[in-house]
Amino acid sequence: MRAFFQVLGNTLVANVTSSFLWFALTFWAYLETENVLATSIIGGSYMLLVAAFGVVFGALVDHMKKKAVMVLSSAITLGTYLGAGAVYLAFPESQLIDWGRPWFWCFAGLILIGGVVENLRNIALSTTVTLLVPADRRDRANGLVGTVQGVAFMVTSVFSGLSVGLLGMGWTVVIAVVATAVALTHLLFVTIPERGIVSSGDTATPALTFRGVIPAVRRVPGLLALILFTTINNLVGGVFMALMDPYGLTLFSVEIWGVVLAVTGTGFIVGGALVAARGLGPNPVRTLLLVNVGVAVLGMTFAIREWWWLYALGIFVFMMIMPIAEAAEQTIIQRVVPFHTQGRVFGFAASVESAASPISAYLIGPIAQFGLIPFMRTDAGERSFGWLLGGGEARGIALAFVAASAVLLVLVLVAFASPQYRRLSRAYAEATPPEPDRDDAGGAAQTQEGPADSESSTGPVIPCTRDHTAQLGGTA
Repeated sequence: MRAFFQVLGNTLVANVTSSFLWFALTFWAYLETENVLATSIIGGSYMLLVAAFGVVFGALVDHMKKKAVMVLSSAITLGTYLGAGAVYLAFPESQLIDWGRPWFWCFAGLILIGGVVENLRNIALSTTVTLLVPADRRDRANGLVGTVQGVAFMVTSVFSGLSVGLLGMGWTVVIAVVATAVALTHLLFVTIPERGIVSSGDTATPALTFRGVIPAVRRVPGLLALILFTTINNLVGGVFMALMDPYGLTLFSVEIWGVVLAVTGTGFIVGGALVAARGLGPNPVRTLLLVNVGVAVLGMTFAIREWWWLYALGIFVFMMIMPIAEAAEQTIIQRVVPFHTQGRVFGFAASVESAASPISAYLIGPIAQFGLIPFMRTDAGERSFGWLLGGGEARGIALAFVAASAVLLVLVLVAFASPQYRRLSRAYAEATPPEPDRDDAGGAAQTQEGPADSESSTGPVIPCTRDHTAQLGGTA
């Protein structure tokens, strides 16, 4: 547990830095371009890169020491942030903000790559919970992970807005570079007691491709069916990802919007603390779907009127329940999937499930910019939906929220009635949690070659009758 807390603290610093620059880029891009299409492309590109590299990240986690993976992630992130700083210095900001020119996208792309590579660390952290935390405490440990993410979100949201508003984007990049270097230096002195890297024996197929990850996915029958539900679910999540910041920046100045996100970000801490204190109950699968129901109802109400307090309250509740969903999914995978393939399962899920969000993010940008927003400013729009959404400047974005949330609610109710839900709930109750082989003395690692014996390296053999749960469409 001491090693786990050290890794968790280092991850806090890394996540604060990554979120800080990501929020700053989103704020800066919208304020300078005044176009939701630009922010939707940036948000969609992030999810697209996560989808493209999820399998590769998962395979790296399974085939490398967890500390080496985290060091690699931090080093690449530092390099991309340095590159973004060089681009910023190479062009006057008056030219850099032209989103129709390549250097704007070069600057944004380097920051995006640094944030995407941070997901490599997050996949490694999920498997590190299995490595370092006893099975009966993993749900609460996942709650602590959610709390750390909440602290990172709260801190960075306020300081990103203040940094962009008061210091400018240049100094914001400098702060991110320094903080990333500090996190990397500290990580070099953190010890993760991992005895060896266990091979799953799947040597016939390349591990860094979708084909190479299929053997790991087949250990969990029903996974592909549930990922299909989550893929559709994430189509809805892409709408929120693309439009939440533009809506907030319509109601608040950039500095105040950052403060609002910081205050509402305490919801992450509350939700994570609840999981850490009380766990997830006997059936995390049911908990996960109930959270989806809550998100759908929330999305249909928190922008139904252009009241700042209603939007802020809705974001707080949303952030409070998100760590519960994340902890539920991680706990399920950590229980039903063997340790030596968890990285690939987490990575595969991230790739396939995240691929849907860029589609809707790319679509909703032009739809909102050129369709919904102008329509809701006409008399026809007010007559059609004024009874539901009231009046205001951002009623087109509110209409997108309500429509997407209604679709999500239908999908979740269908999932509750599906046989996959009952099957996964039963599989979770019957599964024997894997117990990885730790080097508790912190000694040198010993890599095992060839097929691994599950009893000696990853705990008891888990029968191949397990399902994987659907992932909630992320937005924040």
